[in-house]
Amino acid sequence: MTSRTDHLTHPHTPSTTQEVVAGTVTPVASGEGHGARRIVRALPAVVVLAVLAYLPYLPVELPGVLPGRVNGPGSMQLLATCLVIGGIALSYDVLFGRTGLLSFGHALFVAAGSYLLTISLSTWALPLPLAVLVALALSTGLALVVGAIALRVGGIAFAMVTLAFAQAASIIVMRNPGGVTGGEEGRPLDRDAVPDLLVGVANAPYRYWLALSFVVVAWVVVTALVRSRAGRAMAAVRENEQRAAVLGFGTYRVKLLAIVVGSSLGALGGVVHALVLGGSNPHLTTSEFTLSLLVMVVLGGAGSRWGALVGGVLYTYADARLVEVSNAAFLQDLPVVVRQVLSQPLFILGVFFVVVVYFAPSGLTGLGGRLIRRSGSR
Repeated sequence: MTSRTDHLTHPHTPSTTQEVVAGTVTPVASGEGHGARRIVRALPAVVVLAVLAYLPYLPVELPGVLPGRVNGPGSMQLLATCLVIGGIALSYDVLFGRTGLLSFGHALFVAAGSYLLTISLSTWALPLPLAVLVALALSTGLALVVGAIALRVGGIAFAMVTLAFAQAASIIVMRNPGGVTGGEEGRPLDRDAVPDLLVGVANAPYRYWLALSFVVVAWVVVTALVRSRAGRAMAAVRENEQRAAVLGFGTYRVKLLAIVVGSSLGALGGVVHALVLGGSNPHLTTSEFTLSLLVMVVLGGAGSRWGALVGGVLYTYADARLVEVSNAAFLQDLPVVVRQVLSQPLFILGVFFVVVVYFAPSGLTGLGGRLIRRSGSR
């Protein structure tokens, strides 16, 4: 059986393929074929992006799907939140799906980006562009330090070390030293320090476009990473770390790079999350949030850009909408046991997760891909 990492031993692959035409062998530039395939592969993403970008201009109602009109403030805010969390799930997939690192501390870097932004704007009185740069720089430095320490161990020990760092940060945030973090109330965004387009109910479409822009940035970064030599090295580490080391890859540096890139994207997601929701939420510091990211990635399909993004969006959407459904009037006519079960969104999400993992181990996108291939073969 051929390993998926065998091609890494032949970095200088010939740039031409051979095509048999009329009994003769003709060299054909592989660049042209690769270019055409890349265009075809990018087409679905471009179409989805165009549709999503147009949604704020769509004044239609989808009863039971979105609260009010599609371009209404409530719908725009919900969709913006779903996109931000989907992008953060994509950043976590760099660690878990691409490199095989089970981290329980990814929430630390998302929260760092969020809280450093709000603190930079209010306490340090920095302008927004500089506050964003400071938040990203400090979060990246934190990721470098935490990753360098945590990678001294592997497996479940690595997961526990990352969890310890995240729990320590969560305790600090909750205790609110010096009134900096806001404790359980969180830290509100200094609205005077951000553009007027990002403030107010009427400007919800602009926050939606900001969230969509973050998803595009995360998608582009992850795509470039996957197609690079570093991305292939991460795939080799995920498949068989010992073999990757034998092949000459610096597995420690590869894993540290994955942590830094994934955590930096997560911190950027935290920055956008604070701008979209109007402040920093202590829930971002909890291990529950990291576990939710793990569920999102597995639900959508680990190691897949579409999988992480779709899983994050669907999980966040279901979590928000199920809370409204749990308070619906029609539940009052059901038996008490059924009503109590259906009024617990996490229970419903948990059952759905178990069903997906059991019947579609590769996630929703993997299941969709298999169904498309089967229909095409018929």
